[in-house]
Amino acid sequence: MIEKLKHTILAVCLSLGMTGCSDFLDILPMNEVVLENYWTEKGDVMSVVNSCYETLEHSDCLTRMGVWGELRSDNLRMGANVPDEINEILKENLLPSNPMCNWGKFYEAINRCNTVCHYAPGVQEIDPNYTMEEMKANIAEVSTIRALCYFYLIRTFRNVPYSTAPSIDDSQEYVLPASSFDAVLDSLIENLELVKNDAVRRYYTDESPNAYQNSSKITRWAIYALLADLYLWKGDWNNAIRYCDMVIDFKRQQYSDMVERMGNVNNIDLIDSIPMILEKPVGSTTCGNTYNEIFGEGNSFESIFELYFRSNQSQQNSWVSSYYGDNNNTLGRLSAPDFLFKDVALGTNNVFKRTDGRAYESSELTNSRYTISKYTRRQVNYSTQNVATEKDLQLSSSRRSSSDANWILYRLSDMILIKAEALIERNNEGDLAEAFALIDIVNKRANDAVGGTRSSTLKKEDYIDSKPAMEDLLLEERQREFVFEGKRWFDLVRFARRDGDNSRLISLASRKYIENVNAIKIKLADPNIIYFPYAKNELKVNPLLQQNPAFTTGEDSELTR
Repeated sequence: MIEKLKHTILAVCLSLGMTGCSDFLDILPMNEVVLENYWTEKGDVMSVVNSCYETLEHSDCLTRMGVWGELRSDNLRMGANVPDEINEILKENLLPSNPMCNWGKFYEAINRCNTVCHYAPGVQEIDPNYTMEEMKANIAEVSTIRALCYFYLIRTFRNVPYSTAPSIDDSQEYVLPASSFDAVLDSLIENLELVKNDAVRRYYTDESPNAYQNSSKITRWAIYALLADLYLWKGDWNNAIRYCDMVIDFKRQQYSDMVERMGNVNNIDLIDSIPMILEKPVGSTTCGNTYNEIFGEGNSFESIFELYFRSNQSQQNSWVSSYYGDNNNTLGRLSAPDFLFKDVALGTNNVFKRTDGRAYESSELTNSRYTISKYTRRQVNYSTQNVATEKDLQLSSSRRSSSDANWILYRLSDMILIKAEALIERNNEGDLAEAFALIDIVNKRANDAVGGTRSSTLKKEDYIDSKPAMEDLLLEERQREFVFEGKRWFDLVRFARRDGDNSRLISLASRKYIENVNAIKIKLADPNIIYFPYAKNELKVNPLLQQNPAFTTGEDSELTR
């Protein structure tokens, strides 16, 4: 009975963000358990570690990952039955009263992580079954989840309240001023550098039925991937390159081990020394294999970290099923602007070449709208040989029967393109040529230009003599590769921060608009507007927060100053 009560109250306290725990425990009889009694064994720690992942998978978190990272970019426009809060953001009419400004679920995840870091060492001291190595690995695990949450927050809001201490009882003060973007970023890097080598390398062997956990839980390689991204935003090109290389080298070794174990691997091959999943496996005459493994099945060879969903889970990927489309092949709440996918097969599209499978895998024309099919499809097959019209593709596909699409946060293409971007910005002798080669690897795979007679669609001489041209190419390739994956708006923000103005962001983000284009361009020129406002309710409860200056006038001005 006590054991059941122990875990029940722990769950309640965590759901309250720990802020109400002391009040709740005050009503218990004096001979009942107190908070510290919950943290007495390894299982207590593991329960809360698992809850950190579950919080990330919650619809409140997942929806904001998509909204914050994608919605304001040139990738998305309205679809069917668009909620008002989404439609207003699409129109760049973003107010502090918009529910998408609420960050509560991310701070809930952060507090759970802080709580594990606080209590796990004490559990290790009293539970002989909980080793020092396991404790350090758990702290590395939750420290990474915490860093990921803060990374989303600073990319979205710029300056945010920052704490690594748990909110456990009412004697602690958690009304904090916002820490600066750079201060939080530096702290995240410093913390991950301290714990990175404590993380688990692999939970299971690649041939194990549980191998999916190697990319659905935090590993050392997931930490390296996050560090590469953090260093990219910091402008530390050498460290960004170093961590990308560490992950890429791991994938090379993993591929080598697979070849040694299996003799041959028909669906993966080296593309200029980097192992990649092939669009068309050896012996196959149709493309689509890359999509099927990465997005259809999930937890692929190229995956580094993704949120894991299965049809028998209580939590489902509602972001994909609601906003992209469901199993009935209907238009979701969002769709793609015409310029992204119109007439790709005809060869007149400015984003995708007619042989680029990512265009056909990511979207389809339905009743004059380009619906989003990335993640919503379970499987897709097509041919890009001699394509002149859509019919020539002979495309066939099947859609998911349930909302069980994994949500990918980092995969091998991220490492390749983060390294390419860092090389471009470092711009030492030979860096632009090396960056082009990396971008070309990703592009060649997508255009099935690996072996055979088909050549790359990119011409080296068009780019490598100009850093601005290489930056544009990098942004174009990232858009093609990561369309609808919650990265595009953050990419535009990162470049705007680096450029020192919003000109490039405005030029690209405004492409999706048909009405009020000039007014939107003028609005986006404000350097502060690229970040979200603090939510109205946060300003009420935390008087130390100062609203983003871009949102201190208008409808909510009296509540946001």
